[in-house]
Amino acid sequence: MPCRGGHRSVWGVRHISAAAAVTAALCAAALACSTQAAPSRAPAGPPDPPARFSARVAPVPQDKLGASYRAGCPVPPERLRLIRMSHWGFDGRAHSGEMVVHQDAVRPLLQVFRRAFEARFPIRRMRVMAEYRDDAEAMADDNTSAFNCRPVTGDPRRLSRHAWGDAVDINPVENPYVDVHGVVHPANGRGHLRRSPVRPGQIHPDDAVSTAFREAGWQWGGRWANPDYQHFSANGA
Repeated sequence: MPCRGGHRSVWGVRHISAAAAVTAALCAAALACSTQAAPSRAPAGPPDPPARFSARVAPVPQDKLGASYRAGCPVPPERLRLIRMSHWGFDGRAHSGEMVVHQDAVRPLLQVFRRAFEARFPIRRMRVMAEYRDDAEAMADDNTSAFNCRPVTGDPRRLSRHAWGDAVDINPVENPYVDVHGVVHPANGRGHLRRSPVRPGQIHPDDAVSTAFREAGWQWGGRWANPDYQHFSANGA
């Protein structure tokens, strides 16, 4: 009996030892798998800095005027300035645009567009008029612009205030113009004659854009009998 009992005891020890070895091996394998499966994490960096309004002002190169300037315009090219400035787009990202303005309009317009940027007001695009065939094409493309030596849209007998460079049209599609004949400019902006509910890119009384222009001393065509929601000018014309 003692011998048989001792034999069972040795076998039991060996069985337990083998089981323990298998268990240890399985645990080691699982630990290795778990270590391989866990990707290493890079330390978190600082957040991206917030986008800031920036602007540069320079004389206007001839190629930035193109057909927007012609003989007989009321302002000589040397009194115009090219502004390169940041603006928010409809995609929620900051972009850089260009605008030609009268030299005396630089300060108030930088004030206005800084306020628009701070309010994250979206602007579809901001390109000089030299990139377009005419004003109709620019409006249909929803382009925000200033200087353009041309007649009043819908009234060719009068010279537009844009010919002096102290008038701005902003998001023409979202802010259409109705001329004296009742024609909507641009035609693809007709749906935005309905001003409620407010939609992105539209300009309304007392919003960030109209308020900034009013504080700069400029007037808004959106209050005219024939509304020109896109238009702001230094003298109200």
